[in-house]
Amino acid sequence: MTYTQLALLGVVLAVVVDLALLRTRLLTRASFWTAYAIVVFFQLLTNGWLTGREIVRYDAGAIIGDADPQFLGDGRIAYAPAEDLLFGFALALWTLGWWTWLGARQDRRARA
Repeated sequence: MTYTQLALLGVVLAVVVDLALLRTRLLTRASFWTAYAIVVFFQLLTNGWLTGREIVRYDAGAIIGDADPQFLGDGRIAYAPAEDLLFGFALALWTLGWWTWLGARQDRRARA
């Protein structure tokens, strides 16, 4: 599987887990999108620095666009492949979904 396919699969799985399995419905909350905006800002800074300086390199056959990092365009956003944003979204949603679910579960146990 390419990095693109894995990133898309990660997004789909994270959305299904949030909406159907855990039923935390974080995607419907403004607080999630506010937190995610903060995450994306720092993700772009970090990814941009690492990929723009070519500390991290990607195989052109595994990502959208070219292997040569450019700031914007050709599948790149702030030097990083667009797939990194998809993967980061999936990781943030997955982590916050489980954290929210476990916290609610602990609260229910404490009240019982």
